[in-house]
Amino acid sequence: MELTETDEAGNITATYISSTSDTKDLCRIDVLRPTTQKPWQGLLNMFLPAGYPHSVTDDYLEYQIYDSLQAFASSIAGLLSSRAVLSSVGVGDSSASPTAALLLSIVQDSIGRLATIAFADRYGTALEPECKMYRLLADVLNDIAFVLDCMSPAFPKPLRVVILSFSSVLRALCGVAAGSAKASLSAHFARWGNLGELNAKDSSQETVISLLGSLAGSVVVYYITSPIATWTTLMLLLAIHLETNRRAVRAVSMRTLNRQRATIVYHHLRRGHVPSPKEVSAQELIFERDGILRSASGGMLGWCSMGAGLFLPLRGMASQESTTRALSMNSAWFEHVLLSLKEQRHALIMGESLTIPHLYVVFEKQALTSDLLVGWWHALAFAEESISSPKAGAASGMFPDDGSADLVSQRMAIAAQRSADLLQTFSAGLLAAGWDLGTNALETRSSSRISVPST
Repeated sequence: MELTETDEAGNITATYISSTSDTKDLCRIDVLRPTTQKPWQGLLNMFLPAGYPHSVTDDYLEYQIYDSLQAFASSIAGLLSSRAVLSSVGVGDSSASPTAALLLSIVQDSIGRLATIAFADRYGTALEPECKMYRLLADVLNDIAFVLDCMSPAFPKPLRVVILSFSSVLRALCGVAAGSAKASLSAHFARWGNLGELNAKDSSQETVISLLGSLAGSVVVYYITSPIATWTTLMLLLAIHLETNRRAVRAVSMRTLNRQRATIVYHHLRRGHVPSPKEVSAQELIFERDGILRSASGGMLGWCSMGAGLFLPLRGMASQESTTRALSMNSAWFEHVLLSLKEQRHALIMGESLTIPHLYVVFEKQALTSDLLVGWWHALAFAEESISSPKAGAASGMFPDDGSADLVSQRMAIAAQRSADLLQTFSAGLLAAGWDLGTNALETRSSSRISVPST
């Protein structure tokens, strides 16, 4: 009898072969170990998740290679920046005060913490849906901080405080954006629910890269001392840092549908093709404006606010009484919203616009992730119809007075049916292609829900 033992990745670690022996109550078991394993394989396994490559997504390795390269360049640039900061606070200057340097450190730390709170409050909801963008943005902010640190010695001492404080703010924002985006990316890579172990191995990789970067940086700061050489080296390192970061995030093929990916998928589905996450990743932009609606060719169709409350559309379409502050508006508008929320669990509202439509999508309290996706596609489909029909696109409000109300309502009904049919027809294909339709990545700000009475 032959038994085979494998590890998490399916690699054979041992083979047990049993055979009978001369003694009736005993059997012989031969243990065969594979001899094909490379000497360095054990060392490499210390830095890779257990079960690699089956325990992670296909884009994990390429991302980690570029991420390690950018961390190496960042470590060396950080040493050049730290040397400039030490010079700014007075190292080597006999007239410098240790107390002043300490107070500057306190000011930097305090301002950085306040900036962290403000940034998390304003952009915290968008960090996960737009993790690729914020991952790259974090390093852009960090590199600007490096440049400011290296510039600080050239300014008078009073201005150094301002420059170094602003640099601290940028570095604090980098920490929030990078940490949150990295957590989302790790959750994307972890295929077996091994998020904790993957983060632990990622920390091991960072430790080794930082150590190598510090050793290489020690040589650089020892030999690179003149301003021209310092700036030349810094710009080269920052260029490498940003390019490797760009390649790292471009290598990631997210499976969740944020607004940009949902738009790209919509245009593919309209042609009858179900795209894979890798296909969409090759088309999406790293930096994209929030809420923009785009055509299949990339042209701008309009804007859309997801999960908006009723106040903004109301304010643009209703008149307000001066005494009671109550709003007065067309009753047909309110009836349309109520009916849409009951039937579709979302309502598309057209705001005032003179050139391109600005749309609002409000959701019923029981709306599911699929309803949010249909709501975004509804806005996208209506924006396409509005561009093809200028009269509807230029209409002011949902129920204007110029006779185009019927046309607007008709366009909205067509768009609603198209968006619902797309999801119903292709939902199985999207799931088979690897898309995650159960995670909400369409809302980038705190949103509202509306409770509709049953009667």
